[in-house]
Amino acid sequence: MSSLSLQELSVSRTDREQSSGKMTSAKDDLYPRKLLDYMEGFMVSKTLFAACELGVFEQLHASAQPLSAADLAQALGLSSDATERLLSACVGLELLNTQTNPAGEVFYSNTEMSTVFLTESSPRSLYHSIQYSSRTIYLCWHYLTDAIREGKNQYEKAFGINSKDLFQALYRSDEEMVKFMHLMNSIWNICGHDVITAFDLSPFRCICDLGGCSGALAKLCLSLYPQSSLIIFDLPKVIQTSRQHFVSEPHERISFCEGDFFKDALPPADLYILARILHDWTDERSIELLTKVYQSCTSGGGVLLIEALLYEDNSGPLTGQLYSLNMLVQTEGRERKGSDYSRLLTTAGFTCVQIHRTGKLYDVILAQK
Repeated sequence: MSSLSLQELSVSRTDREQSSGKMTSAKDDLYPRKLLDYMEGFMVSKTLFAACELGVFEQLHASAQPLSAADLAQALGLSSDATERLLSACVGLELLNTQTNPAGEVFYSNTEMSTVFLTESSPRSLYHSIQYSSRTIYLCWHYLTDAIREGKNQYEKAFGINSKDLFQALYRSDEEMVKFMHLMNSIWNICGHDVITAFDLSPFRCICDLGGCSGALAKLCLSLYPQSSLIIFDLPKVIQTSRQHFVSEPHERISFCEGDFFKDALPPADLYILARILHDWTDERSIELLTKVYQSCTSGGGVLLIEALLYEDNSGPLTGQLYSLNMLVQTEGRERKGSDYSRLLTTAGFTCVQIHRTGKLYDVILAQK
């Protein structure tokens, strides 16, 4: 092979250096913003959780005017410096507004979104949902890698409680049960109308809400379908708590039925609502429950499933995919595709399966006997 001249060598070296320089520049331009956002995602969640738990949004809502960090810290019994950092982060998250006086002092107030969804007194509040996410779900997610290795929920590691009986673990104390029921209540306060109006339910005069929990969906059904009567079916201690805290006023068209829907007879009804029920369970247990519903359902009746549906090509939605991981760390179940639920329903005997996507958190499937 002939040797290169000094000039040729110089050119070749220069070309390589320029090429390398271009590559380095291109690599430098590839800034991993999305990955950094993902890495910091837990910080965002915990900032929101902490602000809610400490009463930041509630105190600002109660105040007749914006407050400084020092005033807010004094009112809540917090560190002034730490409070200022928290408030600043909440401004960055667009949860708080600021205004500055001529002396340069910063004052804070709630955004409209925070007033509507983060104050406990708001009828559309997510306060209790956030509390549950912070104090229960977040702790289970600490063991996500273990859940993926083992393929089972992580209640025993997170709380030292055997999860063989799923709802014994979920309702491990009266306080935890009330927190869970508040979570469900807050979710249906913002999502309930979309799922209950996805199909015309007026032909179904007797509706049974299986696992009806706080009764939020039952009350909504009554307001939308005044000719119907509602049965709330749930475990005895859930029914007792629901009557005490959530459906305390007697209602002639709401009745209660205590029982375990796997072990006890179901009350006959024209329509059974299973809202966020099947995602707790395996396919086998889901078919077992749906078969029982089919057998209890009146002729021409049906079942309404309310779940977060995954896309058929596994491309999303991201919320549903994350919820499915949450089902892994918390339950025996998973989120599913519409075709999966159709298969479960037809295996149990139902036909005329209709799927309605709301474009929000939860979708709806109606099937008939």
